[in-house]
Amino acid sequence: MGVTSKLGNLGVVTTSLDVAINWARTGAMWPLLFGLACCAIEMMATQASDYDMSRFGMELNRASPRQADLMIVAGRVSRKMAPVVRQLYDQMSDPKWVIAMGDCASTSGVYNNYALVQGVDEIIPVDVYIVGCPPRPEQLIHGVLTLHEKIKQDRISDWATSSEMLKA
Repeated sequence: MGVTSKLGNLGVVTTSLDVAINWARTGAMWPLLFGLACCAIEMMATQASDYDMSRFGMELNRASPRQADLMIVAGRVSRKMAPVVRQLYDQMSDPKWVIAMGDCASTSGVYNNYALVQGVDEIIPVDVYIVGCPPRPEQLIHGVLTLHEKIKQDRISDWATSSEMLKA
């Protein structure tokens, strides 16, 4: 009556390396603690008990870009803040992803003037856009799940060719 008789026949689990790595990446994303305007309040609400982003492996927001792999740009980006956003993005470790949360981060929203960047995609590449002013926490969760689906499509061969091109 040992452990093996109680566990039964567990069999063998097989999968590809792509699937295993992408599963690990989607299950342990660490977002950068970075809010610029009113959308940041909704981002904080998403971490609270009602919506609980911990279900998706996003237990803690990192205050250091070197420990984060997901930047959620929540709010409008001024021209003065744009170099800081770019510097934070450059300090994040690869692979890294970006979510533009809200109309202000996507297109500067109702603030169409010279002092604001007309979309954060002018300074950093964006993977997922979330609409709304401000978007609800449910929309941010949907954006994160959309990003997870995008990450699950990644292939190791794509990473190898992109890193070789960067070295050349």
